[in-house]
Amino acid sequence: MESLIKFVQDEFVTRKDFPDFGAGDTVTVYYEIKEGEKIRTQFFRGVVIQRKGSGSSETFTIRKISGTVGVERIFPVNLPALQKIEVNKQGKVRRARIYYFRGLTGKKARIKEVRRK
Repeated sequence: MESLIKFVQDEFVTRKDFPDFGAGDTVTVYYEIKEGEKIRTQFFRGVVIQRKGSGSSETFTIRKISGTVGVERIFPVNLPALQKIEVNKQGKVRRARIYYFRGLTGKKARIKEVRRK
């Protein structure tokens, strides 16, 4: 059964090419929002907390601070409304899922930047 699901996902789900990114990276996600008959592009910039799943069911969670409130959003990688993903900074973290980042504020919430090519 799993092989059948994998086959259907590989054949029929269109895969978009996004840059490599992981936990600790600061990314900007551009996605479409439909309001009535209008379609506009909105972006969400924040730190990637985790990447979860594999294949067409893969998702990633981004966290940003809006005012004094932390906002998290989960994006499926194969979301048709996703237009592009830009990696703004690559951060150095020692874990794949940085849930501890939720409890940090101020200078403690900074992630060291890594210069990679």
